Amino acid sequence: MFLLYSLLYTIAVIFLLPFEYLKRPKDIRKRWLREKFGFIDPAFSKSSHPPVIKPGQGGIIWVHAVSVGEVMASLPLLNGMKSCYPGKRIVLSTITDTGRKVAEERVPEGTEIVYLPFDIPLVLNKVLDVMTPELLIIIETELWPNLLRIFKERGIPVALMNGRISEKSFGGYRKISFFMKKVLSFVDIFCMQAEEYALRIINLGADSSRVEVSGNFKFDTRPPSTPPDWTQNVGRPAIVAGSTYEGEEQLLLSVYEALKKDFSNLNLIIAPRHPERFRGVEDLLRSNKVSFIKRSESGTPGFPQKVEGKIILLDTVGELPAVYSIADIAIIGKSFRGKGGQNPLEPAFWGKPVICGPHMENFPVIRDFMEAGAAVMVQEGGLYPQLSFLLRAPERAEEMGSKARDLYTKNSGAVERALKIIEPYLGGQPG
Repeated sequence: MFLLYSLLYTIAVIFLLPFEYLKRPKDIRKRWLREKFGFIDPAFSKSSHPPVIKPGQGGIIWVHAVSVGEVMASLPLLNGMKSCYPGKRIVLSTITDTGRKVAEERVPEGTEIVYLPFDIPLVLNKVLDVMTPELLIIIETELWPNLLRIFKERGIPVALMNGRISEKSFGGYRKISFFMKKVLSFVDIFCMQAEEYALRIINLGADSSRVEVSGNFKFDTRPPSTPPDWTQNVGRPAIVAGSTYEGEEQLLLSVYEALKKDFSNLNLIIAPRHPERFRGVEDLLRSNKVSFIKRSESGTPGFPQKVEGKIILLDTVGELPAVYSIADIAIIGKSFRGKGGQNPLEPAFWGKPVICGPHMENFPVIRDFMEAGAAVMVQEGGLYPQLSFLLRAPERAEEMGSKARDLYTKNSGAVERALKIIEPYLGGQPG
């Protein structure tokens, strides 16, 4: 089965390689191509790490975080490992360019950032011939069959941390459960975010003795303590709609225009989920002839000193967690027109009331927020009346936000538990 998988995967790489290469900015193409084929500098000569550990002697922890969300989730763990194991080297691999960009801006100093090599045995063995990590940590559920198999064959333990499996992914994996059971056997420990994810991974074939519920790293994520400078120009009240999905911006526009009849100074910050949608959302705003400004133009003469009654397009990557700090109300994207929802924990950190649509399948923690009175789930038709109510009753919004913050604080500690779990794989007690 692995031979068939490798053959099909390699054929896909051959066909998609030109497209994947050309879609990247010219300044990173060569590095992307080099690292995807396993040409990773074993000396990390451009980093400020401790002296190089020779191949085979260990001293390297490899963490894989596929994209922006996983990179952000990994930050508290990376910081914790840097503190507990200052003499060890940390390699962080990503797949997406945006994930890499956020990593370059946010990870602890000295972390080496690379693109995850192609899941081809020849390529992976080439990498491990050059450097031998003590441990591979996979953030959430990025299950590359050859990666797991070859690390296991090399005697390198694999830990899946902050694990989760959406209902959709679970259904897909079940169709190939005979294969997934073998893939999962290569993982030494599964640290899942919640009980339901633990049950799903066990149902797919994971050994239950290797599965633990350790919590969600995102409860330990700490956004920047100060908001970006440009947000000081944004007046109140302000609504922040984070990680919006295609079609939701049109919904937000219609609701915003209705709200402005009663709240003329209302500001709406829209943060599309993917950078490639920035231009499309800008075109939508222009076609609707609404007054808006772009965050990327802050600091220019066209950006007002005082923002009132405006729509702000947050066309940057990585700022959203801190921008939630100026919100009076937070709206969770991909929960109205998309499916799966987005992370409600970032606004909760700042003590903000949360409103979401009916599709939060990938974030079951929303149920805890709703039960605590920290969040409200509405259909599209209920978005306007709920926003109007909270804008008219700021004391109610403040109460919801306080409950969200309390819930966030109560659930912290997942990283501390994870550090305890990986101790045996890194030589016992941290130094």
